[in-house]
This record gives sequence, C-alpha cells and structure tokens, in this order.
Amino acid sequence: MLSGAAVPQAEPQVREERFVFTATGGEYFRIWIVNLLLTVVTLGIYSAWAKVRRNQYLYSNTRLASGGFEYHGLPIAILKGRIVAGVLFGGYYVAAAVSPVAALAVFAVLMGVMPWLIWKGLQFALHNSSYRGIRFGFDGSARGAYFHYLVLPLLAALTLGLLYPFVHQRIKRFQHTHSRYGSVPFSFDAPVSGFYKRYLVMALVLFGGLGLSIVAAGLLVSALGVPVAQAQAAGAMIGLFLVYPYLLCVLWIFYATLQNLIWNHTQLGPHRFRSTMKAGRIASIYITNTLAILFTLGLFIPFATVRAMKYRLECTSLLVAGSLDDIAAGQRAEIGAIGDGAADLGGFDLAL
Repeated sequence: MLSGAAVPQAEPQVREERFVFTATGGEYFRIWIVNLLLTVVTLGIYSAWAKVRRNQYLYSNTRLASGGFEYHGLPIAILKGRIVAGVLFGGYYVAAAVSPVAALAVFAVLMGVMPWLIWKGLQFALHNSSYRGIRFGFDGSARGAYFHYLVLPLLAALTLGLLYPFVHQRIKRFQHTHSRYGSVPFSFDAPVSGFYKRYLVMALVLFGGLGLSIVAAGLLVSALGVPVAQAQAAGAMIGLFLVYPYLLCVLWIFYATLQNLIWNHTQLGPHRFRSTMKAGRIASIYITNTLAILFTLGLFIPFATVRAMKYRLECTSLLVAGSLDDIAAGQRAEIGAIGDGAADLGGFDLAL
C-alpha cells in the first residue's frame, strides 16, 4: 500500500574523530640535529632535503580515524623555490645598499611577483600532502591570488589597517574554499564579524597592557631612586623587559582564538572540523618552550616543536557525518579510472 510513498532518509550518524600526534621529542631531535649539521656544512643547500625529512616524519606521525598522512615533496623543487626567494630578497637588500630608487624598483618587482609565488606554494604544499593515499589539491587561480594577496592588502594599508580583519577573512576563505581532498572540496563560512571581534579584543588587551607596563616602569624607576639623567634609559629598559613577554603572550592567545574561529567554520564535504585550543594553555606551552630554548641554547627546539604541534593537533577533531571510508573509496576509484601517473604541478615551495 505504501509502495508509492517517499521513504524518509535517515540522517547520517555524526561521530568525532580526533587527530593523534605520535611524534616524540627524542626521535625528532635526532632528525633535527643531523639536518642542522648537514645544512651548515653545505652552506644551506641541504635545507631542502632537511625539510623533506622533517615533514615526512611529522606527517607520518599524524593520524586521523586510524588513517595516516604522507608528505611527497621533492627536495629539488624546494631548493629551486629557496634559490628564487634568495635571489629576490637578496636583490632587494643589495639594491637598498645602492640607492633608495633601486630599492623601490626591486620592491615593486617583489610586490608584483609575490602573489604568484604564494599561489604556486599553495599548490605545491597541498599537492604533495596526502591522507590514506589520496592527495590534497588547491584549485585557486592566479587571478584570485593577486586579488587576495596584493589588491586587498593594499586596500588594508590605505585604510591604516582598519580593513585588515576583513582581508584576513577573505584570504582564509580563498585558501580553504579552493582546497580539496581528492575531488571533495573544503568550505569556509567564518563571518567577517568574528575576525573583527578577535582583532578588537587583541588590540584593547595589547594597548591596555602596554599602557600599564609604561606606568609600572615609571613607578619602579621612581621607587629605585634612579637619577634623573638616567631615568629615561632605565625606564625604557624596564619597560622593554615587561612589555616583550606580555606582547608574546597576547599574540599566542590571539593565535589560539583565531585558529579556533577558522577551523570551527571549516568543512570537508559534509564533515565539519572542531578546534578547542585554550588560550591559557597555548600561552603556557609557548612560554615554557621559549624559556627552555633559551636555557639550552637552542637544543630544546625539536622538543618544543613536537610539544606545540601535539597540543595544536590533538585539540583538533573532525565531526564525521557518515564515513570517511566512502570518500577514500570513491577517490581511489576515480584515480584508478584516470591512471595514477598524474604529472607534478611543476610548482615550487617558497618556504615562507
């Protein structure tokens, strides 16, 4: 009797899959120290191979829903990008030493070519990353890159930075909405108001803290009875001592809140990301990392890298609507139909 009636479709079950990061500081230290020594010995040439070794280790230790990530970048492509970057930025510093006019001309060239380089870098980074054997990709156009990385920043500069939160939102939207996993696109729906709110809070906290630091430095100079002739220099040094750690804390907290905003409004097909980083926790991690790096003369860097990455990644999860296996199976079928010998994009990694 009901054969002609529409059968309601059940909503796909949503489950949370958290990212897991299994790298350790000791393992990464061995990779890092060898990379550092070989990079120094080869006057920087080995840095491209070092990046590949580092990324292969970090990617292979990042897992989601029992699936692993891989990095496929070629050292020669990375080296090519670094040579280009070295020539461009080196040329600017040489021109600046020659004359302001020459520096301005080279700067104009840099401004003109930088969006294209960023565009190729995005293509390279995503094309050479994969999950469960399926590669990511970036389909944004060069025209879009010039609009988002040249035109919009110039407009922000003309408004003395008032448009920067808007520009930031547009850049993230450009990056996320033109990225894909196989042929499944990402989407991004964070509102501009969310960016303005976070920038405004950061500005208020930052400038309020700077004002309090200046007042505190002045009171401390007076309490110590510093002679008038040396009071200004002493106040500046005390103020710097107070301001620098505070500035770093504010920026780290801002980073956490901004990352939550960005990833909580990003989707992969029907699957939504969730980020739960805590501002206080990320600040404490970076503060202790910085102190440990200073006290160990830099030897704690690989341990600090793993510690920070572990927290950031494991605060991120994917709310899976249905099954990720369906996506992977569909992508493998598509790859099998067109062949697995897709040519490299021919891009390079600028390593910005």
